[in-house]
Amino acid sequence: MEEAKIYIDYVARIIEIIGVLTIFAGAVIALSKFIFSIQGTNPRSYKILKQELGKAILLGLEILVAGDIIATVVTEPTIDRLLALGLIVLIRTFLSISIQVEVEGKFPWQKKEEI
Repeated sequence: MEEAKIYIDYVARIIEIIGVLTIFAGAVIALSKFIFSIQGTNPRSYKILKQELGKAILLGLEILVAGDIIATVVTEPTIDRLLALGLIVLIRTFLSISIQVEVEGKFPWQKKEEI
């Protein structure tokens, strides 16, 4: 059983690394598109840059939450660990909602406007 916990812990760490790399890669891609388009004939707006950065951060946060959940399952399920996980998920959920409101201009539960 201890061997399985070690492997699951490795998986959780790999998922967390993937989450960080997702945010990093998304930021690099969005910034490079923005910088190179400034020099081109069809300039991109700051709003598009902000939306692309927000999407990368949202995706990375979702992956990081998955890694945290897996890591918590592996460890001893104490009240302290569960409270810490709950706080982490709460903070990341608040960040996700805030970023989504910034990017899309509406809350996630609001209906999409029909044109």
